[in-house]
Amino acid sequence: MANLKELRNRIKSVSSTMQITSAMKMVSAAKLSKAQDAIQSMRPYSEKLTELLQSLSASLDVDQASPFSTERAVNNVLIVSISSNRGLAGAFNTNIIKASKALANETYAGKKVDFLTLGKKADDIISKENTIIENNNGIFDDLTFDNSALLAEKLMDFYLNGTYDKIVLVYNQFINAATQKVAREQFLPLVQSEGNTQDASSEYIFEPSKEEIIGQLIPKSLKVQFYKALRDSFASEHGARMTAMHKATDNATDLRDSLKLSYNKARQAAITNEILEIVGGAEALNN
Repeated sequence: MANLKELRNRIKSVSSTMQITSAMKMVSAAKLSKAQDAIQSMRPYSEKLTELLQSLSASLDVDQASPFSTERAVNNVLIVSISSNRGLAGAFNTNIIKASKALANETYAGKKVDFLTLGKKADDIISKENTIIENNNGIFDDLTFDNSALLAEKLMDFYLNGTYDKIVLVYNQFINAATQKVAREQFLPLVQSEGNTQDASSEYIFEPSKEEIIGQLIPKSLKVQFYKALRDSFASEHGARMTAMHKATDNATDLRDSLKLSYNKARQAAITNEILEIVGGAEALNN
């Protein structure tokens, strides 16, 4: 059993750790509230816009199709891995790194695969084994639609000029504060809607033409889709960190209580030994 001084030092150390994890939990909870409101208010708009464009795109003839929906042989793939700049968020970053590597090594095995990373954690690990064409670790420092739109335009240019035949986003989709789901979302080319959409689109009168509307809305839709992925990841990060720090605080509390119990037992044993020594000494003097 550890002596009393060692137990006191451990109790002090665990108590300090518990204060840090508790403070981090409260900070993440405050940030999560704002991030959660942002993604929940944005998600319906993004989904409806994507649904509308998929429906309209499917109703166009082949020669009228947008260049963003053109399917071609997949030789070069770009994987956009969206992680965070900081750790202490449970499996948040680990899941993204594993999913990105699985895409490169399994799904697109035999293809030329490059990475574009958002977040320092993915950049640190993936760069050891794969080619990273660019990292944007500072994008979460000022996460706005304008900043994300610039990066979305760069991705669109990569596809249009033939640098990459497919671009995939890997990010954590926000479900709730305790649950995040890894999403592997094809960014380009556009995924066509399944089913019969010709009848649905014929119910509307388009002004200007359907082709002009799609030509203007598709770039905007892609920017919104990309910004939604960033917002999802941002909210998921704070949710994961809040949950991780909550568990860490609970574990630190249990450990502190266990150490205090051990300390009290050791202190009681030491006092008992001192009493026995005093009684033994008194008995020896009487004899």
